[in-house]
Amino acid sequence: MTEIVALGFGVCVFYLIFRLGAQMNSLSMQMKRMNDHLDRMAQHMGLPEDPINEELRELVREGRMVEAVKRTREVFGLSLVEAKQYVDGL
Repeated sequence: MTEIVALGFGVCVFYLIFRLGAQMNSLSMQMKRMNDHLDRMAQHMGLPEDPINEELRELVREGRMVEAVKRTREVFGLSLVEAKQYVDGL
């Protein structure tokens, strides 16, 4: 009987962890879409580009891609993949 309760509890915990991960993924995608939308709006309105971009471009020109990605992560709080994509898009 105890094993069945423990198994049920384990399944419930696994399900909750899975659902939380899916929810975090969904929120992350929503934030990315919102940021992309804000970037397009800023471009359309003629707002100046973020000053960090020139620093990042300079690092890339010097062949210091790893440092550019690291700096992007520090400034924007992005994941490694997101920061790499950001630097690649400059």
